[in-house]
Amino acid sequence: MSSDENRPCTHSALLAARMVVLMPLEKELEVYRTKLPDLKESEGKFALVHGDQFIDVFNTYEDALKAGYQKFGLQPFLVKQISAIEQVHFISRFIDPCVRTVA
Repeated sequence: MSSDENRPCTHSALLAARMVVLMPLEKELEVYRTKLPDLKESEGKFALVHGDQFIDVFNTYEDALKAGYQKFGLQPFLVKQISAIEQVHFISRFIDPCVRTVA
C-alpha cells in the first residue's frame, strides 16, 4: 500500500478531484459559446449541440428538441436559444425559513 492510500481525504483533495469532472452539458455550453459570434443572424432561434458538435439551428424550441431526441435518443444534448446577451435568472428556493422557538 502506498502512503497516499493511508492519507485521510481532505476537503481540498475532494474539491480538486471534482474540478476534473465536467458538469452536465458543460462541453455543449462551451461549443455553443465558441460558435455564438457566428450565429448573430440566427438570434432568437434555437441551437442544438451534442458533445463537441454543433448540430444545427432551428426556428422553434420544439423542433430542436425533436431533432435532438431523433438523433441522440436519451444521450445528453443541449437546446439553447441563441442570444447575444445572456439573461440572468434568479430562482430562490421558494421555501420559508424554518424558525424554531425555544419554549
